[in-house]
Amino acid sequence: MTAYKEGDPTTLNRLYGRSIGKPLRAHQQGLVDNLLPRIAVPDEGPVTAERLFGDSRPLHFEIGFGGGEHLAYRADMLPDHGLIGAEPYVNGVAQCLAQIEEERLANIRLVHGDALQALARVPDGALTMVYLLHPDPWPKAKHAKRRMMNDGPVRMIADKLKPGGEFRFGTDHPIYLRHALMVMRRFTDEFEWQVEGRDSWENRPSGWCQTRYEKKAREQMGHEVWYFRFRRK
Repeated sequence: MTAYKEGDPTTLNRLYGRSIGKPLRAHQQGLVDNLLPRIAVPDEGPVTAERLFGDSRPLHFEIGFGGGEHLAYRADMLPDHGLIGAEPYVNGVAQCLAQIEEERLANIRLVHGDALQALARVPDGALTMVYLLHPDPWPKAKHAKRRMMNDGPVRMIADKLKPGGEFRFGTDHPIYLRHALMVMRRFTDEFEWQVEGRDSWENRPSGWCQTRYEKKAREQMGHEVWYFRFRRK
């Protein structure tokens, strides 16, 4: 049975996986109720740096930011850039909001919901960086169409990145790794793999922090972790 079934996340029009976990603490709920509306990406209209930040700064987009560690790290590293993070899991959104509050990060905007719906509203060629770090692998063949690394999402990422922009992808799941590389082979006209031997995918590149998912994979499951950088041609 082939893993490549009709459809992908751009055509299924449905979010899979959990969106709610354990009840939020009072302070977390307060951040969701009060801080999130102030920094949320609008539900309609174009998603641009000018609209979100008031200027034409470089714009980054993270698909599924988990607990927000990487998003906050990059925002602190690049205060003159604008970062958009999308995550459907409210507990992860609350964790990210806590970091934004604690570190006083003014250059982050959040989407609590479907990343692809927001990404579709970004003008073509507007993004400097796109991140997809440790996405849900959906390891069963019958669920392969739910994977974010599929032709539809990768095509959208390619369209939204400016020439010379970078797509960063990381995973600790070998099935997902093989699937992702097969997909990327169909996009050699759009992307150039930034690789110089095994070190390029076995060691975390500069400016790429360890997330809690990566830490869990290394310490609890003993998985390998692979890192990939693709430059938009």
